[in-house]
This record gives sequence, C-alpha cells and structure tokens, in this order.
Amino acid sequence: MELNGKIFIIGCGAIGKALAVFLKVAGKDVTLVRGSVNDGSDRVETIEVLIHGGLVLKSDIRISTLNNFPELNGMVVLTTKSYGNSQLAEGLRDKVKNSPVVILQNGLGVEQPFENQGYPEIYRAVLFATSQVASDDSVSFKPVSVSPVGRVKGGVETLSRVVEHLSSPHFEFRAENDILPIVWKKAIINCAFNSICPLLEVDNGIFHRDKAALEMAENVIRECLLVANARGINLDFNEIRTGLLQISRLSDGQFISTLQDIRNKKRTEIETLNFQIAEMADSLGMTDLVGQTRLLGMLTKLKADLNFKVTE
Repeated sequence: MELNGKIFIIGCGAIGKALAVFLKVAGKDVTLVRGSVNDGSDRVETIEVLIHGGLVLKSDIRISTLNNFPELNGMVVLTTKSYGNSQLAEGLRDKVKNSPVVILQNGLGVEQPFENQGYPEIYRAVLFATSQVASDDSVSFKPVSVSPVGRVKGGVETLSRVVEHLSSPHFEFRAENDILPIVWKKAIINCAFNSICPLLEVDNGIFHRDKAALEMAENVIRECLLVANARGINLDFNEIRTGLLQISRLSDGQFISTLQDIRNKKRTEIETLNFQIAEMADSLGMTDLVGQTRLLGMLTKLKADLNFKVTE
C-alpha cells in the first residue's frame, strides 16, 4: 500500500478542482489528472474557489494526463463521472498497483469495476457538498456536512490515513465503519435531485420551497426504499426526507450536476441512480413498484440525449 503524501485527483470537474485547491492550500502535494483526455499535455493553472459565505481561495494546480505517469504512487482520488468507471478501472490497474483508490462519485455500484479488476485498496466516499463551475478558472463550493469515507477493500488503519490526507478545513472527511447504508441514503436522495431538478430546470433549493416538488421527491424516496429494504438495507423514510431537505436548504441557488451536464451537452450519471434502482427492482421482481423513479430517470436521459442532438 502506497500512501506517501502525493494525491492524484482524476477528474477536472467542479468537485475535483475545489478539492485540489483545498488540499494545495493545506500544504498537500496534489495533481489534477484529466480522466477523459490523454494528449500528454502538462500545465499549471490558477484555480479559484468561491466558498459559501464569501471566502475566496485560489492556488496554482498542476494539471496533467494519465500517459504522463508510468505509475501513480500515492493516493488516487476519483471525481470523474461514474459511467466511465469500467474503462478507467482497466486503464489504471497497471499504474495504481498498491496505491489506495478513493471513489468520490454518486450512485450505486460505482466501485464494482475496481473490485472486478482486483484493486487491493478501495475506499468509497459519500459527498455532502455541492460544487459547480463559475467560469473557466473558478468554481463555487458549498459544504453541507462532513463527508464519510468507508472501506470497500482495505484496512482500518489505511482508512484513517486516507481521511487524514484527504481532509482540509473547508472540505472535511471522516472515517465510517459501515459506509453501505450511507451510500444508499445519498443515492436515494440523488435519485430525486438528479431527475426532478433537471426536468424542472431549477436549483437544488426547490424541495424546501415548493410542496408539489417535495411530494414528488417523497414518492421517489418511498419507491427506492422498497428496493433498499429488499436488498437488506434498512433505512428510515423520515431520515432520508430530512437529509433531502437539509441539502435543499443549504444549496439554494446551486444546480445539481446532472442539470449542469445537460446544459453543457455532456453525458449524465443517471444510469447509476434511477436506472440502477430500476434494474435492481426488475431483478427482484418489483418492476411495478418503482414506476415514478424509472420514468423520471428515462425522461432525464431523454432530455440529455435530445439536448445533445440539437448541437450535432
């Protein structure tokens, strides 16, 4: 296991850039690595993070591509979109070797490609923060609460060290012994945010402002809970509803990543959210019990596909 102080963040989106700045300001050795580009370019870019409350942090961040690294000797943090995980897991296997991989992505089952490839150290974080691109060289960032990190494969001692290396004053992480229920809780919340908000073209604050939108989210929560319970994950409706409202109140004016992706003509992560719930329901013989979750996912994907075709 390699954990030598170096941190490689794969993915140059809003979360990846914010995390890189926070870690660099905290004195960490951090490099941003583009996950979908491999042209060999290497540059230093000044990135600015606009933090909720008016604070501004900026730092010079090295940005590179994977083919510049024969090996990634240090902690590898994934902030890329989860739909590319199968390809990424295959491409990173010879570079990562024994380094810990920390997955900072939404969705269910996003760690499976790395398990299939035999990675020895896999850790899963659940993000309780929102971030979005403000301009080419700046992002906005709002923390909601401390983000938990748990083990998929790996040791308790390494988990503690991973959390220590990953945390900074403005983006905090904590070790979690049982990460799976939290993964499900956040995924269910995201099934509502990542479908309803893009379809309505509204910010994340809609659920605490509008009763009808909240009722729609509550229906999604109820459907997803049926699948979770059938999979042996026991979660409470009121706890998830409270979590959804907490995120909604703390992210007024912030737009969910799926809406940002649709507006930027990019592929969304809806497959690891609403579609994943629907597939699990099908496998459990519960197809008819997740109709709204499935429909919202299909409409979100259709909206993304149509928006992309307009620019072809």
